[in-house]
Amino acid sequence: MGAELLVPLVAIVGPTGTGKTALAIALAERLDGEIINADSRQVYRGMDIGTAKPTAEQRARVPHHLFDLVEPNEPFTLSDYLTLVRQEIPAIAARGRLPFLVGGSGLYVRAVLEGLRPPPVPPDPQLRQQLSQRAEREGTAALVAELTARDPVGAARIDPRNLRRLVRALEVVLTTGQPFSALGQRCPPPYRTLRIGLTLERAALYRRLDARTEAMLAAGWVEEVRRLRERGFGPELPALSGHGYRELLAYLDGQLSLEAARQRIAQLTHRYVRQQYTWFRLDDPGIVWFDASRADLVEAVADRIVRWRRACTSPRCTEPETTSSWSTPPL
Repeated sequence: MGAELLVPLVAIVGPTGTGKTALAIALAERLDGEIINADSRQVYRGMDIGTAKPTAEQRARVPHHLFDLVEPNEPFTLSDYLTLVRQEIPAIAARGRLPFLVGGSGLYVRAVLEGLRPPPVPPDPQLRQQLSQRAEREGTAALVAELTARDPVGAARIDPRNLRRLVRALEVVLTTGQPFSALGQRCPPPYRTLRIGLTLERAALYRRLDARTEAMLAAGWVEEVRRLRERGFGPELPALSGHGYRELLAYLDGQLSLEAARQRIAQLTHRYVRQQYTWFRLDDPGIVWFDASRADLVEAVADRIVRWRRACTSPRCTEPETTSSWSTPPL
């Protein structure tokens, strides 16, 4: 960035269930901060329990941004998110407060921190439906094969099980006639970032997640899904593709028992944790990792942030702390 001033930004990342929300709120209270959502499901209104969205009481403690932006049936792209977050971060800094980017959606976090510029191609609902129906008939392997033929670099970057990303990549290729991988751009972001990662021993994390699922069900998750269903929101919507919502919709439709849905949610949540560890790697030198179970977690992380901020000669800093080893993700 040369002589340009960089806005300080703390990113709190890591797998679901490690306590990112609670830690961020405690840190924001101590360090005069504000929280920016980096969870791709928490942008949707009416999806509170199943996305582990901060409660009204938690949001009242410190300012929260980029939650409850759209209805579940309204399109919301990575480009939409980046437009908003790139307004919020400097606005928070201009108020003399510290922005905290918090969430487990690896693509959202990486896009912000690495200055990614997604292809400027608006969603095409009809084409998306055609591609999704093809995947149902022929399997996702058919979409992988077509994308590989048209854009082998882009295909290599996308998990072949991720239907949503496959459809988006083919949508861009078929709409523009250009490789999906060639359209994404990078621009070094104007932030000096400290990346804080939360981790937990895998078996303990699975136990914590299973207990959280039970707590969500006890808090009315089924009724939340029922209300979404009554409003006409079904499993075909990308917003409801997250683990738990489709399974509970299947339960409400009589396709699964509640116990079968619960077991399926546990399996999918455990798989999601493994996927998140591919986004946020423990050996990444750009992330300062903390064990989420340590008793002095808030104090230890707060001390790390204070020392990082003291390294700056002004509220805005001129050099980044570290460089992440993240590889280029699919846009």
